[in-house]
Amino acid sequence: MPPRTAGPPLTALSLDPAGPVPLYRQLYFALREAILAGRLRAGTRLPASRVLAADLGLSRNTVTAAFEQLLAEGYIEARVGAGSFVSRTLPEELLTARGVQQDEGSRTGGRAALSARGSTLLDMRPDGPPQPRPFALGVPELAAFPFEVWARLLSRRWRAPPRQLLVAADPAGYRPLREAIASYLGGARAASCTADQILVVAGAKQALDLAARVLLDPGDAVWVEEPGYAGTRGVLKALGARLVPVPVDGEGLDVAAGAAAAPDARLVCIAPSHQFPSGATMSLARRLALLDWAQTSGAMILEDDFDSEYRYAGRPLAALQGLDRNGRVIYVGTLSRVMFPALRLAYMVVPGDLIDAFLRVRALLDTHPSTVAQAALADFIAEGHLAAHVRRMRALYAERQAALVSALRDRLVDRLSVAPDEAGMHLVAGLPDDEDDVDLTRRASAHGVETQALSAFYLGRPTRRALLLGYAGVPVPEIDRAVDRLASAFGTA
Repeated sequence: MPPRTAGPPLTALSLDPAGPVPLYRQLYFALREAILAGRLRAGTRLPASRVLAADLGLSRNTVTAAFEQLLAEGYIEARVGAGSFVSRTLPEELLTARGVQQDEGSRTGGRAALSARGSTLLDMRPDGPPQPRPFALGVPELAAFPFEVWARLLSRRWRAPPRQLLVAADPAGYRPLREAIASYLGGARAASCTADQILVVAGAKQALDLAARVLLDPGDAVWVEEPGYAGTRGVLKALGARLVPVPVDGEGLDVAAGAAAAPDARLVCIAPSHQFPSGATMSLARRLALLDWAQTSGAMILEDDFDSEYRYAGRPLAALQGLDRNGRVIYVGTLSRVMFPALRLAYMVVPGDLIDAFLRVRALLDTHPSTVAQAALADFIAEGHLAAHVRRMRALYAERQAALVSALRDRLVDRLSVAPDEAGMHLVAGLPDDEDDVDLTRRASAHGVETQALSAFYLGRPTRRALLLGYAGVPVPEIDRAVDRLASAFGTA
């Protein structure tokens, strides 16, 4: 007979009489963990229930209940006339290995279990939610949104919702909403589409993810703007695409440079109306050149039109999709920036010969966002509330942009170069070559100001350093105070 192995004193078990978990369950978990971790080895004799109860200051019934649970689950075995022992059917080597593996996993964060893709994603830093401070990017003026109208529309839909809003719906989205979006895009963005081409999705990233799954295989080349939006790159990287950074200048994406770098690219991801982060608008010549190259090469174009509603000089530019005559452009728009970020509703316009493929893949991966929210949004658009809200915000944001330009030129004229932008919700403030924009963002944050470093948006070596300053969600009086704090970060206060 193998020798009995003495375990550690069980008086060291940590129990909390005042805790929400019953004491017999606490004792059961503590003993089970000691067995699995190898601290109580196979064959170890446990103290008699009366002895352990006295040692731990528990009732004997409490100890007996814990032992009975362990016995029922096979962690311990009872021998007539001898007492209770750690079960021999659980090999000592296995128990010890489990304990070691658990400790290793806690030290490494479980990375041994990750796929190569999972490890790659873990090493990337996702965009966190914007801080509620000036000059955070992507934050609209929430106080000016007509929440009373939105609440009324939601309430109306919830008061007596038809069955179609309460059960699984069309993966393309709520039909009246798609019709409203098609009508809105035709007038506001000169897009050419019907409701049958529109898919309602939960954000622009989901739209890109869906497009990439349908169109790309791992290793396929994708043109991305340089500098460009990190969220786009993260989605593509997650799906195994090969990112090809293509420079952006004053005319937008350099099509010739892209064609030279990756003539075999399967997809081009671009924001032609107002590029992020540079703010460049793609010239008509470049737009036509890109469409021609895509048709010749067989590539598709994903147009991200994230904030084109806010244009302060002339009318909003026509979408690239409206120039497409060969079904090469997938258009993505979002309502989260126009209305409020937590809405999480966006849409994509897919060429007619691809819509069935997109719908089939969408149905496999997901179904649809909240149908009640879609119905309320359809009403919000159809009744003219969206167009009215955009008009109000366009005037408000133009005022705030002018105030920011004025304040920067007044306080930091020698440190920042800034000019009005014809569109968008942020400004790019250029820095001298010897200024580190990443370090400056840290100093600004310490003074209560959120900025983004332009250099952080490059895949390769940055060719320009600047600060990105979001102004849409910052009232004019706060803009002046925030620029004062930014000046302190420069050491000029």
